[in-house]
Amino acid sequence: MKNESQVFGIRAVIEAINSGKTIDKLFIQKGLSGDLSKELMGLLKKNSIPFSYVPIEKLNRLTRKNHQGVVAYISPIEFHNLEDLVMQVIESGDVPLFLILDQLSDVRNFGAIIRTAECTGVHGIIIQKKGGAPVNADTIKTSAGAVFKIPICKVDHIKDAMFYLQGSGMQVIAATEKASDTIYNINLNTPSAIIMGSEGKGVSNSVLKLVDQKAKLPMYGEIGSLNVSVACGAFLYEAIRQRL
Repeated sequence: MKNESQVFGIRAVIEAINSGKTIDKLFIQKGLSGDLSKELMGLLKKNSIPFSYVPIEKLNRLTRKNHQGVVAYISPIEFHNLEDLVMQVIESGDVPLFLILDQLSDVRNFGAIIRTAECTGVHGIIIQKKGGAPVNADTIKTSAGAVFKIPICKVDHIKDAMFYLQGSGMQVIAATEKASDTIYNINLNTPSAIIMGSEGKGVSNSVLKLVDQKAKLPMYGEIGSLNVSVACGAFLYEAIRQRL
């Protein structure tokens, strides 16, 4: 193994899945065939585990070992079920505050956001199974261990998570420079979920169409945007200010 979270080889990955390990990232060589690979694909379908087809060159860069066309990364944490977590928070009597990350890709930003979310009492972080930053050693280090203290939910689609939260009585607010209102004009003292977008594109347009409100931070400098983890901190602390 390259590191403690990496598993390579078809049989090794099958055993990892069968033992209940949470697969964070899975790369499969394009054109892979054979009975064992068919068994793996059936297992992935049965457990709804996402994966990416990649050329063999990428796998060779990930490990110099005999990977047999398959390299996986095991998550160091167990992800929570969104529906169960939402019900738990509602039943606790707390005013729910959730954070949705729309295709955030940088692990250091991810870790910094997790740390801030834990410090501000966020009840859960929601990420998509495919396309986002993984929970790895860099994420853990940047979060200062907060990744082990705050529930993180992985969902198939961000939009479905939004619909569920809205159906559970929460307003969904997108952090976007396309907004006319600043975050200071939004009532965050009610059940809320805040969406932060990716580093390059922000919150995707298809997601923006479904939110209840859009909000931005006032900007007075020449640079038009903040680092996403800094912006997230400003949004979350405004929620805390209103709830004190």
